[in-house]
Amino acid sequence: MDSIFPVIWFEDRVRLIDQTRLPNEYTFVDVRLSSDMAEAIRTMIVRGAPAIGVAAAFGIVLGSREYTGDQGDKTAFLAHLETVAAELRQTRPTAVNLFWAIAKMLEAAKGHSGSIPKIQEDLLKTAQSIATEDVETCRAIGGHGLRVLPPTPEKLRILTHCNAGALATAGYGTALGVIRSAWGSDRLERVYADETRPRMQGAKLTTWECVQEGIPVTLIADTMAAHCMQQGLIDAVVVGADRIARNGDTANKIGTYSVALAAQAHGIPFYVAAPVSTIDFKLGSGVEIPIEERNPQEIYQVGFSRICPAGVDFYNPAFDVTPAHLITGIITEHGAFSPGELASGLGEMNLIQD
Repeated sequence: MDSIFPVIWFEDRVRLIDQTRLPNEYTFVDVRLSSDMAEAIRTMIVRGAPAIGVAAAFGIVLGSREYTGDQGDKTAFLAHLETVAAELRQTRPTAVNLFWAIAKMLEAAKGHSGSIPKIQEDLLKTAQSIATEDVETCRAIGGHGLRVLPPTPEKLRILTHCNAGALATAGYGTALGVIRSAWGSDRLERVYADETRPRMQGAKLTTWECVQEGIPVTLIADTMAAHCMQQGLIDAVVVGADRIARNGDTANKIGTYSVALAAQAHGIPFYVAAPVSTIDFKLGSGVEIPIEERNPQEIYQVGFSRICPAGVDFYNPAFDVTPAHLITGIITEHGAFSPGELASGLGEMNLIQD
């Protein structure tokens, strides 16, 4: 199934796959207001760093159409867009693609010399191009990832954590894009998917994507990853990213750091797959990456059932940071780099984004 597009412009609105209802319900949410887009991002109807960026870009489009001021006052119009952007920025602090996409949209508006209606029209084109380019980027990541996966006499068994598939992007996926490319090239035997507590995106989303495409997938509890490595069931680990610092330190869904430690202990290559837009070159290391903390209900409640007694304290960080020394390679649309070569390699290509 090569047609999973979680964020699309549909007629006069944005249509989102409601990822909170998967895998049991494949339903859509139509978003017509920028404030509703902010809420959809905040409540994870749409999630995954690249997909959040695309959703935010369309949120700016919706916001631009909500302007009711003087159609000849560009200053007031741009001030309105800044207000919309501020609300969108407050939704998810860790995923840098959100801020990248918003900045790109505001730059397009500020640099436009046309009328407000023309700016509104061209903002939609800019958002659509961000979405289209993201799918192309993911396909390129998949190709570069295929080339760096370890050569083995047998087909590969790949472990992934959380969901970095089509649902987390504009389509195709980053980590799952590498896996899709391996499957399409007959180099993949099986995917091992961590369940990824507490929101269970691996169980709910990654396995769903694999089943749609007929990719063999085995779901494991997060606590089983090291055991599977010890038993010789894993040849490589491929994960996505929400923000990568200049030195290669990588923020990804909570639990990723544990998987990286286990992979190093067992001599298994650990790859991060992400677009260049996920790299925050302003941050020297992962210590500077802001880590989102979410509602503790995600921990103490499963469905409608509480799983611990009252009076317990909670800590619910949504992400952790994997140090660069645990990462074998960072796979981008422009090639794969060791963390130490990331800045210099992309710098030589004039791809560092300030």
